[in-house]
Amino acid sequence: MPLLALSHACVDVYQGAVAALVPFFVAERAYSYAAASGIVLAASLLSSVVQPLFGALTDKWALPWLLPVSTLVGGAGVALAGIGGSYGLTLLVVAVSGIGVAAYHPEAARVARQASRGSHTAMSWFSLGGNLGFATAPLLTAAIVATGGLRASPLLVVPALAGAALCVAALRSIRGREAAAPEKTAPSPVLAEDDWPSFLRLSGAVVCRSVVFTGLSTFIALYVRQRTGGGQVAGTVALFVLYLGGAIGTVAGGRLAARHGRLPVVRWSYALTVLAVAGVVLAPGLASGLASGLAPGLARWSGLTPEPVLLLFVALASAGLYVPFSLHITLGQDYLPRRMGTASGVTLGLTVSIGGLVSPLIGALADATSLRTALAPLIALPALGWLLLRTLREPSQP
Repeated sequence: MPLLALSHACVDVYQGAVAALVPFFVAERAYSYAAASGIVLAASLLSSVVQPLFGALTDKWALPWLLPVSTLVGGAGVALAGIGGSYGLTLLVVAVSGIGVAAYHPEAARVARQASRGSHTAMSWFSLGGNLGFATAPLLTAAIVATGGLRASPLLVVPALAGAALCVAALRSIRGREAAAPEKTAPSPVLAEDDWPSFLRLSGAVVCRSVVFTGLSTFIALYVRQRTGGGQVAGTVALFVLYLGGAIGTVAGGRLAARHGRLPVVRWSYALTVLAVAGVVLAPGLASGLASGLAPGLARWSGLTPEPVLLLFVALASAGLYVPFSLHITLGQDYLPRRMGTASGVTLGLTVSIGGLVSPLIGALADATSLRTALAPLIALPALGWLLLRTLREPSQP
């Protein structure tokens, strides 16, 4: 599982890197908000369509070779995104990266569930790998692109090379462990029937979570720079906090679910997200107003400056969005025990990628009004997700 989790980190660097590149596209190529968010759409569009297809394939056949190949494809697309100035070419290579990421997740989730033997904590460590990839993406991207410009983007292929090697090592380790285990003759497991109504409600909640997360990850760096008057570093730090809090929240989610059950933990996480996103959108203006009424020295002493307040709510939003992340995967697999690959493709792929489809609408609204106004509707979506989850029942584990 550790090797598989690390490979997951190397793959999800490229999901986080696309959003981390947005401020650089705006600065170097003068893209509008809508055009920049179109880059995120390109990474999500094909991914959202093909990931369930890859999931359906893994329901019929084991495809372990997909793991290293898809990792290389995902990295190559992002690495080529900064070459040349063509918007169309940038969309194309980022879309290819999205296909690579889409191909990786259903098979990786199937292998991880097999290796974890149904443990929520073990699956949370697998998910943690992906979240660490998200968390390091803005730092890695900024370190490379801020110093060498977008033309230095080919250096971003390095995590893909490492990830492909880790995939091969993880698969060999799993095969070796299975070969060393004594053979046992056991009856074939009797799987429960697929519960499609519950799965669809869960998927609807994940869509709400996806739109919020993608909207924040796409625009939080620009929003922090705009609302706090901070520079490029302030935006990168905010994006890092959004992703790093997710890494912590994922591990916490597995442990909390083992103690309190998956659905109660997921519901409370969505409720927390409502308050946290409201804080992200509303708190900077409130903090600025309060701080302006104080003497400058007292304002600094009291901490009522926009940036720390905003980062606090970004961290809370990150926790609320990520505590249920690995639980979505196992719940989906248990609602569809006969189609685990399809369930993984939807919960890890289609529903997550839909956020990228909505991102250009947020960008267009920001161009027409303001970024703060465009982010305000995100407050309501976790509440809608909570309503969809409210009456769900815990599925039996196969």
